[in-house]
Amino acid sequence: MSYCASASGHPDHGPYHDTEYGFPLGEDRALFERLMLEINQAGLSWLTVLRKRAAFHAAYAGFDIDAVAGFGAADRARLLADAGIIRNRRKVDAAIENARRLVAIRANHGSFSAWLDAHHPLTIEAWLALFCKTFVFTGPEIVREFLLSTGYLPGAHEESCPVFARIAALDPPWMRG
Repeated sequence: MSYCASASGHPDHGPYHDTEYGFPLGEDRALFERLMLEINQAGLSWLTVLRKRAAFHAAYAGFDIDAVAGFGAADRARLLADAGIIRNRRKVDAAIENARRLVAIRANHGSFSAWLDAHHPLTIEAWLALFCKTFVFTGPEIVREFLLSTGYLPGAHEESCPVFARIAALDPPWMRG
């Protein structure tokens, strides 16, 4: 069953599917949040991540890249003790390290969004190589879902899904590529 069919009417998946999944994102904080949520989903269900989203937002300073990049040992310990989020050392370390790498990307490209746009369009294989070279804890499924969910790859919605037309009207990057 497709995500479009299974999300319909679901209290958590439905709103995400209808208003966020596949919609183009241009704001760095939103892009960082999506990358961190995708990383935290690895090995777990997306439903688990969606239900912990508010706790992630609070724990990671509203996904403020500069704030997370400045996290130190005390923050790491706080995150690993926070039962509201996924307390996996590799995922916590990835959030902090990827925020630091995004600070460097912004220094060179102006924004995470500009960096993505500068590399678009790429094949999924090229995107994967780029993400694995640039970030930590980014494998094929994380990269693919991040790019689908932010409008850089086609396929987030079936063409028959009503959301597809709403996204198409926004001219997502995958339609420009």
